[in-house]
Amino acid sequence: MATKTPPLAPETVTAELSWRVIGLLNLFRLLAPMVLVLLFFFNAPNRSVGTVYPGLFLGICVAYFTFGLVSIHPIQRQWPSALWMALFPLAIDAIAITLLVHASGGVSSGLATLLFLPIGATAAIVQSRLALFATALVAIGLLVETAVSTLSGVSQGADFLVAGLTGASLFAVTLLAIPLANRLRESEALVQQRDIDLANLNELNKFIVQHLRESIVVVDETDHVRLINDTAARLLAGGAVASGALLIDVSPRLQYLLENWRQRQHDRRDWAREVVSGDGGTVIRPHFVALSDRGPGSVLIFLEDTSVVAERVQQSKLASLGRLSASIAHEIRNPVGAMSHAGQLLKESPALGPDDRHLTDIIEKNAVRVSQIIENVLQLSRRDTTRQERIDLSAWLETFLAEFRETVQIEPERVLIESPVPGLEVTFDPSQLHQVIWNLCDNALKHGGDAEQWPAILRVGRIASTGRPYLEISDRGPGIDPAHAERIFEPFFSNGAGGTGLGLFISRELCQTNGALLAYEARPGGGSIFRIIFADPQRWEA
Repeated sequence: MATKTPPLAPETVTAELSWRVIGLLNLFRLLAPMVLVLLFFFNAPNRSVGTVYPGLFLGICVAYFTFGLVSIHPIQRQWPSALWMALFPLAIDAIAITLLVHASGGVSSGLATLLFLPIGATAAIVQSRLALFATALVAIGLLVETAVSTLSGVSQGADFLVAGLTGASLFAVTLLAIPLANRLRESEALVQQRDIDLANLNELNKFIVQHLRESIVVVDETDHVRLINDTAARLLAGGAVASGALLIDVSPRLQYLLENWRQRQHDRRDWAREVVSGDGGTVIRPHFVALSDRGPGSVLIFLEDTSVVAERVQQSKLASLGRLSASIAHEIRNPVGAMSHAGQLLKESPALGPDDRHLTDIIEKNAVRVSQIIENVLQLSRRDTTRQERIDLSAWLETFLAEFRETVQIEPERVLIESPVPGLEVTFDPSQLHQVIWNLCDNALKHGGDAEQWPAILRVGRIASTGRPYLEISDRGPGIDPAHAERIFEPFFSNGAGGTGLGLFISRELCQTNGALLAYEARPGGGSIFRIIFADPQRWEA
């Protein structure tokens, strides 16, 4: 996690600022000789530079430029120290410019003003006392040059006044540069501290977003993922998702829902659909929020893990169901027990023929099944531990369908297994799996349309991306109204086709109790698909 970095030490800020000033001052050493040489050659008729000693003037310009070139490498390496690279080059500057002044006829040539920049820059780097001492030496050097020029007859005595004024100006520049340099150091330290604070805030924001329990995705107007935290990446893709990836590559279903959401002009807040997670084991409900008020722009998507939310919401429903099932269990068990006992007594009658005995077998089996359903409802309300076993799914389905066809008295072609996968094992409570599949197959027969033309299909296999086993029950009926698709797993919800509204609710709860997921999707071309995604015993057990 990013933490606030302490402010930089003054010496650190000073060092960075000093090397920046030294680099700019070295650029002056490279440009000044070139400009002076150009003035020397292209202003020849009335030139004011290099008039007295042209050879010395050109030689000093070349040496001064060469010194600037040689200084580039130490400045880049920041070696040996900022203090050394400030004072030693200042001495070279003072000597070179003083010689250029002498070669041009003294301080009256105006070249002494070139010393203002080195003096001011050095005063911004070194301590004030050292800066004043260096300025005094440079001023003395100008006075010495004026004395030499006067004695040699190159300049006049009035140049001493110019030299004195120039020296005074150098002291004024130094005295002005010292407080300005202090203010500059403070501003530099403040700017760097603000940069550090912004960087820390950015890192903190990233940390918060990445470690939020809520799953967040930000998609731009071209449907590229601009931001996605770890929880959202695990839900949608089962792993990391690169920034800039297309949303359709991450989750085609989420891309489809986003397009539909963008097309809606009203009631966007109430619009929600479900997406199955990348591993097929979680149902996600996305919530879309536009980040731009004008035109198509970025969209913030909150991914709600319905398994977590449903766990909390269903507690009150399960409590009500538990009280209801506990209150009526005794009333249901008594008639069921009476019917079972009557069937057993009837079965023992010697006057029964084979057909009648077959009917008594059906009565006895269904009485046992009703008792198991009652027990499952009670276990569901109490959240009792299931008795899970490893089941060969294809072989189990063959046995189940034989019993189902015999009990409901249908032709074998009404319910078919398509492409069975031998040896495909799942972990589930057999009695609860029996109840779930029976309910789904019964719904497929009741609402599956033309029974002769469109049989109910059972299909098993593994999800390609995760390898988790699944079982699908599909039909070619009218399907489920999209307005009711999100509510079919709610307790006591009925679409008007009869029934108590508990079948799909209990089926999904039994699946969740066994670590599986029961999901619905509309079948292309019409009809419904109910898919059970099991916990793979070879990959998902601890």
